[in-house]
Amino acid sequence: MNKQLLTRLFRTIEGDSSDDLVKVAYSIIQNETELGHDRLAQQLKSILENNLSNYKHYKNELKRIIPEGISIPTDKRNQLPLASVIERDKLRHEMIFNCEIEEKISRIEKEFVAKERLAHFGLKPRQKILFYGSSGCGKSMSAERIAWNIGLPFLKVRFEAIISSYLGESANNLKILFDSLKTYPCVLLLDEFDFIAKSRTSSQEVGEMHRIVNILLNLLEEYDAPGLIIATTNLEGMIDKALFRRFDDVIEIPKPQAIEIKKILEQTLSAINISKNVSLQDISKKMIGFSAALTVKVAKDAAKLAVISGRREVETIDFEKSLNENQQYK
Repeated sequence: MNKQLLTRLFRTIEGDSSDDLVKVAYSIIQNETELGHDRLAQQLKSILENNLSNYKHYKNELKRIIPEGISIPTDKRNQLPLASVIERDKLRHEMIFNCEIEEKISRIEKEFVAKERLAHFGLKPRQKILFYGSSGCGKSMSAERIAWNIGLPFLKVRFEAIISSYLGESANNLKILFDSLKTYPCVLLLDEFDFIAKSRTSSQEVGEMHRIVNILLNLLEEYDAPGLIIATTNLEGMIDKALFRRFDDVIEIPKPQAIEIKKILEQTLSAINISKNVSLQDISKKMIGFSAALTVKVAKDAAKLAVISGRREVETIDFEKSLNENQQYK
C-alpha cells in the first residue's frame, strides 16, 4: 500500500488501544519500521496516537456531559459512536432570520419549555422538526440554537458510523441509536439526512437503502423520547414524501434578504470599525442571493483585507474586492 493511501487510512482510525483495528494499525507501523520506512512509520504512529488521544478526550467529555446510566451506543463492528456530543459552549446560537422564520423557531422552543402545561390539556410540543433549504443558510445552526435555548445536550448523528456495507447493520444501528434516547432528553441532529432518506422510488438506490428508509419511517412514527429530533436537508425534492409526513413541523430556511444581510454584516464585523464612507445598505442589496454563511465569509474577508493593509477601518474597496472573490460561490 502506498504512503498516501496509508496516511488517509490512518486518519480514519479511532478508538481505544485495545480495539482490534487499532492493534492492526500498530502492526502496520511495526511492519513499515522493519522495512526501513522509518519516516513513514513515525508519521503513521503520530497520526494514530493523536487520534487515540482525541478519542480518549471525547470519551471523558461524554462521561462529564452524559448522565449516569446513559451511554452513546456504538456500532458492533468497529465500536464507533453512532452520535457525537457537541459541548454547550461550542453551540452556535446567535442567529439572524426574518420575522417569519424567527417566529417559527421560537414557537418550537416555547412549546418544549411549556410541555408540562401542554400535557395538562392533552397536547404535545413539536418534537420532530425538518429544516430544508440551500447550503449555508443556517439549518444546522438553527438546531444548535434550539438546543442552546431550551438547555438540552446536543447530539449529532454520525452517518459514517451508522452506514455499514454489511446487510442489515445500518438499519440496526439506527434502531439502537433511537432506542438509547428513549429516556435521555436531548436534541438529536440528523444533518443532511438525505444521505439515507432519498426517495424509495429512486432507481439508483439499492434494496438495503430502501430498508433503511423504511426503518427510519417507523422510528420517526414511533418516536416518543423526552427530547427533540431535528433533520436537515438541501434536497427537498429527493426526500421520500412519506418521511415529510412523519415530522411535526417542516420549515424552509431561505437565503437572507437585504435587511438580514445587513444585520449579518454588522454582527460579523462588530470587532472592527467600518468606515463612515461604507454603505452597508448598498452592499447588502448587491449581496441578495448570497447564503448566510457566504455573507459571513464576505465580511471576514473584507476585514482581513483591511487588517493586512494596515488600516483600522474596513473600506468600500475591501468589500468590493471580497465580493468579487466570493461571487463564484454564490
